[in-house]
Amino acid sequence: MSSRSKTRLISSEKRILAAYNRDEFKSIQSPEQLENVRSAARATRLKDQRINIRMSSDDLHDIREIAREEGLPYQSLIASILHKYVTGRLVERRRDRKTLKRAR
Repeated sequence: MSSRSKTRLISSEKRILAAYNRDEFKSIQSPEQLENVRSAARATRLKDQRINIRMSSDDLHDIREIAREEGLPYQSLIASILHKYVTGRLVERRRDRKTLKRAR
């Protein structure tokens, strides 16, 4: 019996594998998208502190929607934003909140 057949996947891994097999994943097309993913990975690499914050339900919903569009967990997006802010690399970009609210 091969080692592959011994591997047991949890349900989320099975969904990811099924999506991969259906060619649902898209390659990162632009250098900007690639840098966003790399930056998020760097920002989340050394997590040695935990914080709790309170925010409006609307803001949290919008953050989750943006994270979904970017293909990131929302906590990673928040960590990346905070990291960019404290390192002076956060670039302001206007986003149409109406578009996000329509998705609700």
